[in-house]
Amino acid sequence: MSDDLTPELAATIADAFARRDRQNMQPTIDFFEDLLTKHPGNPSVLYEVGGSYDTDGQEEKAIGYYEQALPGLSGDTRRRCLLQYGSTLRNLGRLDESLAVFVAACKEFPESDSLRVFKALTLHAAGRESKALATMLLLVADRLETPEIKRYEAAIRGNADYLGNL
Repeated sequence: MSDDLTPELAATIADAFARRDRQNMQPTIDFFEDLLTKHPGNPSVLYEVGGSYDTDGQEEKAIGYYEQALPGLSGDTRRRCLLQYGSTLRNLGRLDESLAVFVAACKEFPESDSLRVFKALTLHAAGRESKALATMLLLVADRLETPEIKRYEAAIRGNADYLGNL
């Protein structure tokens, strides 16, 4: 399975995504389910179907679509799918699986701030609050370029190291 995303299909997906109503996801679900019948097995469409179910609160249904989509996705779409998949696993209480997804995803996409944030959420949900805070402190040290943060960067990193090793 490969991500056969033509410019036309990408535009169709983007248009449908822009028109979605988070309070009434059924039209979006129906649209992407229909699109999937026209592009069976297309990883990008599978991902969008999963995301639609996920947004609608049907996490169990979303999981299968994410799992089907992931092997054929690459780049930013893969990163987004991994984030949503890991987050959905967390929401379903499958914390070990969620954490495994985020650990692997953070290795695959080390510059992704959003993956690090959602990994911290999973760590917190798993009762590993110190490691969650350490993850967020490192994100602050890595990404906030303010004079105050730079002045205390060594202390922030030291605290993150300490918390991460508790």
